[in-house]
Amino acid sequence: MYVSKTQTLRLASICVALFAVGTASYIFWDASRALRHSTERVSSEAEIAFTSTATERPALPGPEWLSAPLAFSDARLFQGNLYICGPAGLFQYDSKGTLLKQYRPGLELPSVPLRGLAIGQSAGVNESELFVTTSGEGLLAFNGRTFRHIRPEQAPYRKLTAVLPLPTGRVLLGTEQKGVLLYDGKKITRFHLALSDMHVTALEGDDSAVWIGTLDRGLLLWRAGQVSRIGDPGALPDPQILSLSKAGETVFAGTPMGVAEFQGGRFVRNLASGFFARSLLVRNDTLFAGTLEEGLIQVPLVSQAPRAPRPRGEPLPGSVERLFEVDGSVLALTEEGLYAVDERGGEWRQILAHDKSLLTDRNISALAVDGAGRVWVGYFDRGLDILDAAGRRAAHYENENLFCINRIVCSQDRNMAAVATANGLVLFDSGGKPRQVLGRPEGLIANHITDVSLDPEGMTVATPAGLTLIDAAEMRSLYAFQGLVNNHAYALARSGDRLLVGTLGGLSVLEGGIVRASYTTENSALRHNWITAIAPVGNEWFVGTYGGGILRLDDSGRWHTFPDLGSRFEVNPNAMAATDRHVCAGTLGKGLYVFDRATERWTAVSAGLPSLNVTALAARDGYLYVGTDNGLVRMREAGISNF
Repeated sequence: MYVSKTQTLRLASICVALFAVGTASYIFWDASRALRHSTERVSSEAEIAFTSTATERPALPGPEWLSAPLAFSDARLFQGNLYICGPAGLFQYDSKGTLLKQYRPGLELPSVPLRGLAIGQSAGVNESELFVTTSGEGLLAFNGRTFRHIRPEQAPYRKLTAVLPLPTGRVLLGTEQKGVLLYDGKKITRFHLALSDMHVTALEGDDSAVWIGTLDRGLLLWRAGQVSRIGDPGALPDPQILSLSKAGETVFAGTPMGVAEFQGGRFVRNLASGFFARSLLVRNDTLFAGTLEEGLIQVPLVSQAPRAPRPRGEPLPGSVERLFEVDGSVLALTEEGLYAVDERGGEWRQILAHDKSLLTDRNISALAVDGAGRVWVGYFDRGLDILDAAGRRAAHYENENLFCINRIVCSQDRNMAAVATANGLVLFDSGGKPRQVLGRPEGLIANHITDVSLDPEGMTVATPAGLTLIDAAEMRSLYAFQGLVNNHAYALARSGDRLLVGTLGGLSVLEGGIVRASYTTENSALRHNWITAIAPVGNEWFVGTYGGGILRLDDSGRWHTFPDLGSRFEVNPNAMAATDRHVCAGTLGKGLYVFDRATERWTAVSAGLPSLNVTALAARDGYLYVGTDNGLVRMREAGISNF
């Protein structure tokens, strides 16, 4: 068949066009495949391993909690009852304020403080649940009967700060370090790459838009898959977001220096300038802000030039942690209880309170039991309590010297107690009364006292600048120039004429006030130079380190490890106690380690503890007192390894 030149050119053009289209289609298909594979790969890499289990914890007969402030932090109405959480656990109240049930860390719940609450329904679950965030054990989901424990395997993903259930069944989780996570009922992933590796403080929104408050990066907005920073530099009163509240298209962000208002994703104005806006609630045309010290303030929103807000009525006791509305009334939750607020007069009335606690605070830093059976409890920043032998009353001491307690040593032979603090050494008489304060003006090498050791003739005082040795004749100091392995002394322990000094740079052994030997990672089997705790055990010493676990030093100067004990954990400062039967060590985040002296085996104990951060220990008369950063418990020493 004859083909004209014109037809040939036309056919060639069609072939070229088809080739171009095919090539473009292939390129598009290949690019789509690459993008799809890339997305799948990123999703796979972003998936976070976790477990989801039912928490069925049998009641433990042994641990006895010594009552400490409940410190409420959040509240929600769920299934007709009021649930309030805090470091001490989750508490269920009826409409009359009667406590129905309590779920406590270490007993009914994991050994970790609780932080916040939210209500929602996650994918794959056919009922609403109460979501509970924890500060180290991930997420708890409660259906009114049982708990589900949703626990990421890696510790940084378990420190939750906020939770936001979305209408589609997805649940957003804010974390201390890892940004925003997404739980869809089957897996946990990073919500968005731009929202990773940050400290999230608050979440608000829905599936179309999510507002993210951060510790130091201001306010972020996720919308249509994109993340943007909201507000020009300097628009926010402060880059730290404390609270978020949403009303329609308007969002309010509370900061330590006031509240910022946003509409449609745009900054509008600042309100309540200078107030620490811990919590927010929008009601009609009024913004309620719960503050740190001024109580509750009200800000009119309709005025073109709103008046400067002022607290109305007497301030609520404590920081206002949460504001919410029930049956037309505004309720304010503080650490001390729940209050109903009169909007017109600003007056408030308490409608729910917890019982007065025996202890002043929950953050325990030092413990001791004296010869009279009194329990001495030192706090991180709230001074000292001395509990009577019956455990019914406490005498509290808190002043410029007695605030940050590092160590308490009681001596029955000398009828005294020495309390090492961040601002001096306070000496108490046998009646539990402070009699003398020693510091630099009195001859100590420093005011900050980390430990003290009493002996029949005097005492040795440890400080970050070295040691001060005190006897009836004189005070003299000893530091690196005289052979101490490091000036920063943390722990002291005496047995016979030997005094062991644990420092930031190793361990020194003193005899007669003279350094006879020193051990570091360079000249011995010591695994870490930072020595935090020492306990004499027979003719040997158990030595706790910050990062190298626990080792044993025998009387010949040789170091020994424990085959059944890991090597990578931190023993908290002076958190070690020895009895005839056991050696106990408190750790940072791993609970309590108990060594059975008969079997020479270690056991890890977490059940019954309100926190896995065990900060102080004391033992007497068959009982072990365990202090944590979340309260104090007493356990019978017999059978403690079975917890």
